[in-house]
Amino acid sequence: MSAPLFLVERLPTGPTHTLDGPEGHHAATVVRLRPGEQLRLADGRGGVADAVVEAVGRHQLDLRVLDTGYVSATDPRLVVAQGLAKGDRGELAVQAMTEVGVDEIVPWAAARSVTRWRDDRGARARQRWVDTAREATKQARRPWLPTIGGSDQQPAEPTDAVAARCAASAASFVLHESAQQRLAVADLPTNGSVLLVVGPEGGIDDAELATFVDAGARPVRLGPAVLRTSTAGVAALALLSGRLGRW
Repeated sequence: MSAPLFLVERLPTGPTHTLDGPEGHHAATVVRLRPGEQLRLADGRGGVADAVVEAVGRHQLDLRVLDTGYVSATDPRLVVAQGLAKGDRGELAVQAMTEVGVDEIVPWAAARSVTRWRDDRGARARQRWVDTAREATKQARRPWLPTIGGSDQQPAEPTDAVAARCAASAASFVLHESAQQRLAVADLPTNGSVLLVVGPEGGIDDAELATFVDAGARPVRLGPAVLRTSTAGVAALALLSGRLGRW
């Protein structure tokens, strides 16, 4: 079994380190690591440090650092513009997409999204995506923490902003049930960003599809089945990870 991973703001700079705060509490009290067990620290930006537990305190661990290193970012980057979904489907999508390797998730305020992120409520909803991605990163033992698009002032990006992302990407695709081309055979770049647009439960309307196509995106489908918004992006990322040699 691989060593558990804990996210820290800064990696150790010396031979010893104390893991405290929320991560120290989680490691000592929830995971219940004991002296002699190994763990990995990551800063979410590629930096990693392997360490062994020397002593367990109240909500903290004293560590001996074994090694430090850096894991390069993957190229091309995989980005998903995820249509806002009702209930917890958006968070389920974020969790699973993070575990399979997404590099950035863009909350998208699609025309057919039932949920609307506005004001403080929208900021809190976006923060839940950030927190979900963080926990999924730890679960997957990933050294890179995915970026969540938007901001507290504009939690979800509008269609024209997503279209601008399509135009700026090395390749962009819209998952759409009426598409003739399959993502499995679409041409892929060797570097830059690959953007996937995933609609909400109600799908992508004709005006949105036209906007994305005008910006250079290509409509594609995965297969004959119509997937839920919480699984479509995950399936597409898994397919791309295989095609790009990540898996």
